[in-house]
Amino acid sequence: MSARAEATGSTQAVTPVLEVRDLEVAYTTEGHERTVLHGISFSIAPGERLAVVGESGSGKSTTAAALLGLLPGSGRVTGGSITFKGEDITRPGRERLLRLRGREVGLVPQDPMSNLNPVLRVGRQISETLAAHGVATGKAATQRAVELMEEAGIPDAARRARQYPHEFSGGMRQRVLIAIGLACAPELLVADEPTSALDVTVQRQILDHLETLRAARSTSLMLITHDLGLAADRADTVVVMSAGEIVEAGPTEQILRRPQHPYTQRLVEAAPSVSSARARVSVRQGEAPAGVQASGERASDTLLEAVGLTKRYRLRGQRGQEVVAVDDVSFRVGRGRTTAVVGESGSGKTTLSQLVLGLVAPTAGEVRIEGEVVETARGARRRAIRRAMQPVFQDPYASLDPTYSIEHIVDEPLRVARIGDRASRRRRVAELLDQVALPGSLAQRRPNELSGGQRQRVAIARALALEPRLVVCDEAVSALDVLVQEQTLDLLADLQDRLGLTYLFITHDLAVVRQLADDVLVMQGGTVVEEGAVEQVYAEPRTAYTRDLLDAIPGAEFFAEQAR
Repeated sequence: MSARAEATGSTQAVTPVLEVRDLEVAYTTEGHERTVLHGISFSIAPGERLAVVGESGSGKSTTAAALLGLLPGSGRVTGGSITFKGEDITRPGRERLLRLRGREVGLVPQDPMSNLNPVLRVGRQISETLAAHGVATGKAATQRAVELMEEAGIPDAARRARQYPHEFSGGMRQRVLIAIGLACAPELLVADEPTSALDVTVQRQILDHLETLRAARSTSLMLITHDLGLAADRADTVVVMSAGEIVEAGPTEQILRRPQHPYTQRLVEAAPSVSSARARVSVRQGEAPAGVQASGERASDTLLEAVGLTKRYRLRGQRGQEVVAVDDVSFRVGRGRTTAVVGESGSGKTTLSQLVLGLVAPTAGEVRIEGEVVETARGARRRAIRRAMQPVFQDPYASLDPTYSIEHIVDEPLRVARIGDRASRRRRVAELLDQVALPGSLAQRRPNELSGGQRQRVAIARALALEPRLVVCDEAVSALDVLVQEQTLDLLADLQDRLGLTYLFITHDLAVVRQLADDVLVMQGGTVVEEGAVEQVYAEPRTAYTRDLLDAIPGAEFFAEQAR
């Protein structure tokens, strides 16, 4: 019986759409077999929405891959069974597997850029799915592809079907994947982290569309996510995984409000919530606050100041036309404080961070570090300003060179700045790894040998190598699961307290802002529409746009009730 049936007390026999019993999966590496799924069992009833939650490496995606026969490399099912509508599909033949995928079980994968063919038009990629399963061919498939794009919420679908993936935003690409996943009206849809890289408003729109389409077709949903807020809002039942095992399962309300297993309790406690702010020690005792709202602020209290920052880009092939990415933005960041910049995709957040770091030149306005204009500084002063500001980027997979050792990556800024000799730099690397709570034994490893959280700690260590005063974090925790995210945020707060760091924190996650930041700038269309102390802005948002951002946070209402 499914957890949903148990929750309602139903005794009527219902054949599950999917039933997994005692499933084991193993990988063989250099002749050694390593089991990664240890006898997991669960079922999904017709029309049920089941969320599989857990941290990175818990086995969530491996479970989905096993269901669809997509285990990579030497991965194989070594025990247990997978039953789809009463049929054993544990080890299906090739023909059965091809019919199953897409036609009966749809998939919405995590990363739209790597899961859409960059050289094929979007409409063709959808129509090929229809043709492959005999749903429609030729002009009928082309027309149906346009209809599916419209159903997924893509405007002007007939025109956009003729475009390529790179011409779509991240949110629109994700809608295309949803259209492909639902193209053949499958009875089960597996959605693997379908919105993890999207801002909250786009995330809500996509999930609303997905829910509308799912409900209209009575499609069952298996949602794989590390976001407990998403599970709270979008699932009937929850399965909690840790280290390849299911540690707890049941109705969403029961699991998230009254978790029994210590691991589930840790997940719930670690989930960022707008209802409670974490204690921050970012202003030293006896000093006056120096945030964006401080009145009568002394010049010496300001580390970073932006004055009238504007950035325009010319559109290729459209003479005289420009897009304004940042429009007349001014703000100050107090020494030793954290200022967050929030807004949906396209609001100008990342361009603003590039202007602050001096990676792009402003069209107008200026950036000042301790009163010195970044753009006009030359020679030694320019190098000193560069050392004073260091970035931590979103994706530790992409921002660390996979061919270098961790030691080489962390000491690279020291070598570029010609600081110390090899022995002193090696000692400095050891100090930096210790600062970010990484063992020195990792120094000779490569990034692919580390977990996502460890890689982000390496990125932070590299940013600290030159002893900067300002660290610009561009979506630095958005790709991390809740436990690793909590550890990283605690680390950033601890480093700020010990080293007196100042943070400019670029993010679309407003729950994280509540926990980490002192002050917040809300951006829309390249302009700052609201700014102030975090507590003030969150308690009494002045603009409808800020209220919409706060309302769109997954699980906001659920966890607010939990806090009360």
